[in-house]
Amino acid sequence: MNGASSPDRLLQKLHAIYSMRLHAPRSSLADRSDYRILLARLDDPHLRIPPAIHVAGTNGKGSTIAFLKAMYEAEGYKVHVYTSPHLVRFNERIVIRGQQIDDQTLEMVLDHVMGETRDLQLTFFEIVTAMAFLAFANIPADLCLIETGMGGRIDCTNVIQNPLATVITRISYDHREFLGDTLHEIAKEKAGIMKPGAPCIIGYQGEDHDAKASHDSVMPLFDSVAGQNDTPLHRAGIEWGVSRPESDPSHFIFRYGSLQKTYPVPSLVGVHQIGNAGAALACTHVIDSIPIHDESRQAGLTRVTWPGRMQRIENSPINKGLPPGWQVWLDGGHNDSAGQALAGQATQWHRTDALPLHMVLAMKQDKDADLFLERLLPQVSSLTIIPIPGFEKVSHDPATLAGRVMTRQPDLKIQIAPDLATALTLVPSHDPAARLLITGSLFLAGHVLALIKNQDAL
Repeated sequence: MNGASSPDRLLQKLHAIYSMRLHAPRSSLADRSDYRILLARLDDPHLRIPPAIHVAGTNGKGSTIAFLKAMYEAEGYKVHVYTSPHLVRFNERIVIRGQQIDDQTLEMVLDHVMGETRDLQLTFFEIVTAMAFLAFANIPADLCLIETGMGGRIDCTNVIQNPLATVITRISYDHREFLGDTLHEIAKEKAGIMKPGAPCIIGYQGEDHDAKASHDSVMPLFDSVAGQNDTPLHRAGIEWGVSRPESDPSHFIFRYGSLQKTYPVPSLVGVHQIGNAGAALACTHVIDSIPIHDESRQAGLTRVTWPGRMQRIENSPINKGLPPGWQVWLDGGHNDSAGQALAGQATQWHRTDALPLHMVLAMKQDKDADLFLERLLPQVSSLTIIPIPGFEKVSHDPATLAGRVMTRQPDLKIQIAPDLATALTLVPSHDPAARLLITGSLFLAGHVLALIKNQDAL
């Protein structure tokens, strides 16, 4: 392609593949035959990418990848990263050697992939994954970090044949229409990324880094699948673990076999993030072929960023409408485990300063709002429900959801609003100091971040 990419032209091409979200040929998901034909036409880029770590799970995938990226980059390695969804710009999905893919390269790989899609039935995520593989195959790096979409076994990232390692984070209820209704069914799908001989790091499966809960939940299933695949397991609470010393809340203890190290609490906020950091630390110890010094591990923990996940928002249009003593927090969590993690953080906050916690919530219809709110509602002083900006037709109806919440929490102040701007005027702001949590959807998180950056989402 000659010349720089035109933003308008690129946006038109991206909108064309966005429309493919609604045309997933479910009958072909089991073998993804058309997708494999596409990869073959592209000269199998998934077989030519740099060494990869493949990460699956329901909660914590992105955070674990963010920790790994920060640690390996602190060591000086060049790292490609593929994650989803994006929050503001499509380019967030494909990171090349530490930087989001630029518009010109993005348009080049998009044109190349779309040029080979003739007479094929393909989904949006298949197209985007092929684009990522093509970009990674064409540009040298030391390491690739690949996040699954929603599953594992039939996920279109699961064409990677010889990963350095795989990681499976906490399993929870999400995408039940594809993955199953029980945790065991969902875990079996996620476990499909295990490969013979490639070590698999299993994250905590219970709350508060509870080793017993981790082992009693879906761990036996992971043990079984690993045995069938000759996969070495490194399990939270067994081969590795984390703990918090009461005497020093600024550090945590990481254990790997007989090794025990003390690390600074990560810069990602949330009590659950120590477990995600532990999974990343375990992965760096398991992989011998890309060595890393402990100083780089420590640096990565303190430098890591992951937008839209327990992110504090400051000096934004949202803050300006609230009293000076208010804090604004943003989190894209939307399932039961995310609700539990947020409730855990709220408990931690209340122990620290007992500030009231107010919440603005928007969720998609296909997310279980009751499970998400079960642990969280008792922690909040008020709840304002809105539709997701730009996704109103697929959002939970605010009035209906408010009625359900009211029956469970009749003493809670509950309001509905047509949009975020209105919701911010309804939040009870008589408290001189309080916290406002905006949560329930990554699409809502993306809208807030785009608003803060004063740009349209792409």
